[in-house]
Amino acid sequence: MTNLRAAADLAALADRFWNAYLEAAPIFATIIGDRRFDDRLPDHTREAHAQQAAAFEAMAEAARSIDPQALSPAEQITRQMLVDEAAGQAAAIRTGIDRWTVDPLGGPTVSLLDLVDWHTVERPEQGAALLARWRAVGTYLDQVIDALRRAAAEGRVACATPVERVVDVLRTLEEQRPEAWRMAAPAQAPLDGWPAAEAERFRAAILDAVRDVAIPAFRRYLDALEREIHPRARPPERPGLVHVPGGADAYRTLIRAHTTLDLEPEAIHRTGLDEIARIDAEFVELGGRVLGTRDLASTLARLRDDPALRFSTSDEVFATAKASLARATAAIPDWFGRLPGAACVVIPIPDHSAPHQTIAYYYWPAMDSSRPGRYYINLHAPETRPRYEAEALAFHESIPGHHLQIAIAQELEGLPAFQRNLGSTAFAEGWGLYTERLADEMGLYSGNMDRFGILSFDAWRAGRLVVDTGMHALGWTRQQAIEFLAAHTALGLNNIANEVDRYIVWPGQALAYKTGQLEILRLRDEAKRRLGARFDIKAFHDTVLGSGAVSLPALADIVERWVTGSNPSVSD
Repeated sequence: MTNLRAAADLAALADRFWNAYLEAAPIFATIIGDRRFDDRLPDHTREAHAQQAAAFEAMAEAARSIDPQALSPAEQITRQMLVDEAAGQAAAIRTGIDRWTVDPLGGPTVSLLDLVDWHTVERPEQGAALLARWRAVGTYLDQVIDALRRAAAEGRVACATPVERVVDVLRTLEEQRPEAWRMAAPAQAPLDGWPAAEAERFRAAILDAVRDVAIPAFRRYLDALEREIHPRARPPERPGLVHVPGGADAYRTLIRAHTTLDLEPEAIHRTGLDEIARIDAEFVELGGRVLGTRDLASTLARLRDDPALRFSTSDEVFATAKASLARATAAIPDWFGRLPGAACVVIPIPDHSAPHQTIAYYYWPAMDSSRPGRYYINLHAPETRPRYEAEALAFHESIPGHHLQIAIAQELEGLPAFQRNLGSTAFAEGWGLYTERLADEMGLYSGNMDRFGILSFDAWRAGRLVVDTGMHALGWTRQQAIEFLAAHTALGLNNIANEVDRYIVWPGQALAYKTGQLEILRLRDEAKRRLGARFDIKAFHDTVLGSGAVSLPALADIVERWVTGSNPSVSD
């Protein structure tokens, strides 16, 4: 029976953790629709990071001290998630990687410039908060520069190729007039309902902040990267953490943070090679049947080199993404009992970041229902985008993949906010990868050619186990990683290069996909074996998605309770 004091302590601690997390990540808070921290940017000082880590460690310890036997089954899951999240956040901060990484995918050139998509300005107080943010850009970027300098002095410095990608973006920005910067877009937006004089003052102040604060700060960032960081950066021959002081220990910490399992890099590497061998054989079989090719190399060459298998225009890429999403949305009631209220929409990746960005990504709906989930699709260089990958990509990023999982989690009643919005990378990305093949069971793919997308993406994620551990633990070069993925997936070479650079700047994150997928498949197979004719795929999916993005050990416990008839509902 639940102890009311223990339950109250857990609820209060969950709220405290969530508030501390959002305060440390104010841009994320804005993205998910919590507007309390709209006037802030992250504090990137060493002192702030140390304080955040210590606070999260204390919260994890407080959660451990709550007796799980005094909690309901659902509260026990919340307690474990709180331990996992708080301890994981603290451990990731302690690695110090954010202090020396130069990130073309999620660094300041993306997070600050894209913020206008999330920080809507409908009322004067929201405009005042955005203005405070833009006026703080100089301080924030100076903190980023200072962190890079300090880390470089300690021998911790980024790899050259991602630095060059960020420099390329910054040089492009230098060519733009202040009025053309994305950060200046609110100055051109309609301000309906604002007093005319106040609206004009806001527009002028935004342009002043961009011209006098943001642009000079980005120039300082560019200068620091070109003059101080790039000359000392690790060459592409040494991209991994294994070449950074303390990197081997940091990598193991990040493996634990992203997979929620204590795994050795060498074991992960072997799993990846085994999966690659299995998928290679599937490629050969499907290639012979559909393309008339004779082996893996000829199958991949045909998929990669035949212009007829790639898109011609950006409009085609966008239309395929929308059509795939619509088809999946219509099909999910037969496979899921829980359905999200939030819609999902397709959005082009912004032009300024598209050349250096991955092929797609997903962003949460706003918690207050003011904004749907967003499936961002890369429309840059459409002639390099394979048609046969488009459907698998859409199903992974939107429905039944990330949007279904994240939107359902946000809308679960009776769970604390952190549990509905955060959680295990291995769960979230494992679910996305699981749904690529699930979509085939659901009859969503247009034909056999599109099934090459399933194989290519599955090989891509299996290849991540190989190349991520290869670079960060086994000393692989960047080129080795590129060549491995080119030999075992049908991904375009431009996408492969972008992806490898992503693994360089996000160590361990790429391991989560295949690790999580394999565990979800294992749990499903085991449940089917034990339940036989009583197995219900809708009930299985609802069970998996019913507690948020839990750790993989917690997910195993949840499914076990469901199989044995003792699974808690989220409202227990």
